[in-house]
Amino acid sequence: MYVAVHDLAHRFPGTDVLFEHVEFRLDPGQTAAVCGPSGCGKSTLLSILAGWEKPTAGSVERSDIERVGWVFQNPYGVSGRTALDHVVFPLLTKGMTRREAEPQALEAMGLFDLQYAADRRFSELSGGEAQRLMLARAVCSKPDMLLVDEPTAQLDTRTAHSVSRVLGHLAGQGMIVIVATHDKDTRDACQRVIDLAEWAPGDKEGDREGEGTAQKETVQEAAQ
Repeated sequence: MYVAVHDLAHRFPGTDVLFEHVEFRLDPGQTAAVCGPSGCGKSTLLSILAGWEKPTAGSVERSDIERVGWVFQNPYGVSGRTALDHVVFPLLTKGMTRREAEPQALEAMGLFDLQYAADRRFSELSGGEAQRLMLARAVCSKPDMLLVDEPTAQLDTRTAHSVSRVLGHLAGQGMIVIVATHDKDTRDACQRVIDLAEWAPGDKEGDREGEGTAQKETVQEAAQ
C-alpha cells in the first residue's frame, strides 16, 4: 500500500499555477506535513490525493488504498446529536451494534481527551472540542490514508502537542497520515515535510533553477 504523485501540477481556471512538478511517495506508517504559505495549495493537494480534484498535470497513484479518511479544517456535525453519537456512527455503518461500538468509540475519544464530553450535544462543544471529535471519528473509520486539514488551528498549545502525538501513533498502526498545517510543532512531529513553497512556479533560470532541481531530487531520493 502506498500513495505516490508524479510530476503533479495544479491551477484553477483563471488563476495562476499553485504548484508544479511535485514528486513524492508515502508508505504505511509514515506521517507527512504539507506546508507552505496561505494560498499555496495545501488543501487542494489533499483534495487531489483523495481523488476529489483532478490535477492539471501529472498523476496520483494510490496502490491498495481502499478507504480514505478526511478531517476538515472546519468541524461539522449534527447539532442535536451527542459527541458519542458522532464517533459511534462509522462503526455502526460497518455492521456493529451500538453496544459493541460504544467501547471502541469511547477509546477513540480517549485518544483526544474527550471522554468527558461523550454526552454533550455537538452544538455545546467548543471549536477545539469539535475539531478533536472529528479526529476521533476518523480514527473509528480506520482509513488506509488519513488526510487532516489544519488539525491544530483551533487548539491551545498543550492540546495541539497531544494531537500531533496521536497522529504519529495512528501512523504507527499502519495508516498513511498526511497533515496540511501552518503549525511548526505539528510539522516537526511528522516524519516527512512536503513544502509547497519549493514547488511554486517562478523564475527557473540561474541559481533558482539549480536550487529547485536540488530540492526536487532530494524529495525524490527520500521517496525511493
